[in-house]
Amino acid sequence: MTLFDVAKKNIKGNFKSYLVYFISMLFSVVIYYTFVSLQYSTEIIKSTESSQAMQGIFMVASAVLILFVSVFILYSNNTFARKRKKEVRLYSLLGLQRKTIGKMMFYENLIMGTVVLVAGVVIGTFLSRLFSMILIRLLGIAVDVGMAFSIQAVVNTIIVFAAIILLTSIQGYRLIYKFKLIELFRAEHIGEQEPKASVTAGILAVLCLILGYWFAFQRFSGNEEILRNIGIMLVGIISGTILLFSSAVVLVLKMIKRNKKRYYKGMNIITTSNLVYRIKGNSRMLSVISLLSAVALCAFSVGVGMYYGFEQNSRLASPFSYMYIAQDEAFNKKVDNIIRGDEEHPVIAQMTIPVVKSKGEASSTKILSGREEKADENPVKVISIDEYNKVAEKLGISSDINLQKGKAIAIRPMYTDYESSDFKGETLTLKLSEEDITLEFTGMTVERVINWSYPDVMIVVNDDVYKKIEAQSLTVDYVGYVVKDQKTTKKTANALAAIKTPQSKLSTFYTEYRLGIEGAAYNVFILGFLGLVFIMATGSIIYFKQLSEVTSDKPRYEILNKMGVSNRAINRSILKQNAFIFALPLAIGLAHYIVIINLLKRFFSNLAGVNLTQPIVLCVIIFVFIYVVYFGITVNSSTRIVNGKTLPMVRALVAAVFIFMIALVGILLWTTPPAEKEEPYTAEKIHLELPKPTGQYKVGTT
Repeated sequence: MTLFDVAKKNIKGNFKSYLVYFISMLFSVVIYYTFVSLQYSTEIIKSTESSQAMQGIFMVASAVLILFVSVFILYSNNTFARKRKKEVRLYSLLGLQRKTIGKMMFYENLIMGTVVLVAGVVIGTFLSRLFSMILIRLLGIAVDVGMAFSIQAVVNTIIVFAAIILLTSIQGYRLIYKFKLIELFRAEHIGEQEPKASVTAGILAVLCLILGYWFAFQRFSGNEEILRNIGIMLVGIISGTILLFSSAVVLVLKMIKRNKKRYYKGMNIITTSNLVYRIKGNSRMLSVISLLSAVALCAFSVGVGMYYGFEQNSRLASPFSYMYIAQDEAFNKKVDNIIRGDEEHPVIAQMTIPVVKSKGEASSTKILSGREEKADENPVKVISIDEYNKVAEKLGISSDINLQKGKAIAIRPMYTDYESSDFKGETLTLKLSEEDITLEFTGMTVERVINWSYPDVMIVVNDDVYKKIEAQSLTVDYVGYVVKDQKTTKKTANALAAIKTPQSKLSTFYTEYRLGIEGAAYNVFILGFLGLVFIMATGSIIYFKQLSEVTSDKPRYEILNKMGVSNRAINRSILKQNAFIFALPLAIGLAHYIVIINLLKRFFSNLAGVNLTQPIVLCVIIFVFIYVVYFGITVNSSTRIVNGKTLPMVRALVAAVFIFMIALVGILLWTTPPAEKEEPYTAEKIHLELPKPTGQYKVGTT
């Protein structure tokens, strides 16, 4: 029997222990192959407006996945090697040199990695149609995509993961040389020291978390405040989490030990003692898992939130199907002929909305920062209350605004999270040719009555005041059309884009909608799968660590069994220990998640005004159930190692969770709006007017 044969036999014998690692790594390969294959999917590229952006997004996601998977595999291999000290000791007793043992472990890792890589590419090829269908469903397009086999994607995946596998194999080989011979023989006889915890560090952990949470809920108005809040929040949460697991949790467990009545009841002495002795050794791992869980949940929630909110943002940015500033008669007639020539989308309503444009000075930078004047000589748009109500009625917007003379209402700028209280009491002075007029804001409305254009400063005033302003200022007419089935007006949008001029500021709902849905679909697809990879990897890490510890504790449990302790009591003790180890990072991660998502909702402009309750609940449910699956698998594997039996209740729980997850995925796919059959929008004809950055707009993505 050759050394290679021994390596294969070892893998077969230990495959149950490697199964979770195998599945997690396999899932990573499948997801990476999917990302790369979608980059080269000609069908999807031709069917989307932002194909170049899509390729860039998938490339960045692939790089993040490579980095994370590399760290995960390196950690897992390190854990495997240390778990097998007893096996390495046996080989040493049989006379094998470290060089030979290292080669054997090198072959084992190489074989395992090769199997995972080949299986991942094969499964990824078969599942490519499913993943493509999910993305197409999210994009809202109808494209026939078959089972894709991209040579470029296969070569890319093989090169990347072959390098990772080779690196981890070399690491496993070198790790054998780090084990001292005396350590291999006396590993089981080395007594564990009870961890020490500082009360000061425990108090500091709580203070750091409170500080980080407090700054996460603080509002910000400029880039300096954004950086300050995020910096302090991150430092507070990261430092607090590390100190929490290394000191605060140990202190709590020691306090539980002082309750003698409860401590000496049943197997509590074993359960609590094991947790006290092991929690400090696991503190770094649990801290990283809590933070990674929060990051994964936030990534998925931001993606889902953007997808939930893109249509709302599209409607707010483009309340009319088509809108432009009236130009000469020839241009206006050409636009009208194009729109009315589309018989598939008849005109429901057409309106001409007079809007006054003026200079102004505001009492707050929320209203007018001063930079708008550099981009436009007359940045303030003014509309009368009577005109606003008439347009709102045509658009089906509920509005019955009344204003007294000298008062005004602001229309919230797009991509901001301003509230009515931010404007109430503030003033705006309009600089007119004859006399200045100062208006006091009574509040703010979210609903817009003209399509978005920069600068985005618009107010509603009393009719009498409007007439007074109109007599001294420049008036422009916005012409708006509402048509039937505006989501499918691709041809008309193409034709209008071809004649658009910078002065007309012609905009269409279709363009806003398609760009919004594509950006949101890419985000939810990529962030969702990356989040799942992160969560599965963190669950696997806890699984490996717990199995390693229960393996070393097996002789102690056997002694307890011989002393009369029943298998049922031992199993309950193992279940409680695993429940604590899984529940603690889960609870801390969820707490971080709720706090961070509150900041991200204000940080990302696309999430402004979007109700994230449903996405948050969905993400939490998926996250909790995945952890429940890993918890069940870990408890089953641990009890099987100790006494060769598993808990029927845990098996039933895992089965129920799998059924629930399959049903949940089916419901989500079934309830996603069906794709609209249409040709792609011509990317070459898109003309975007990008505003210069101002203090008024928050950092965000489009």
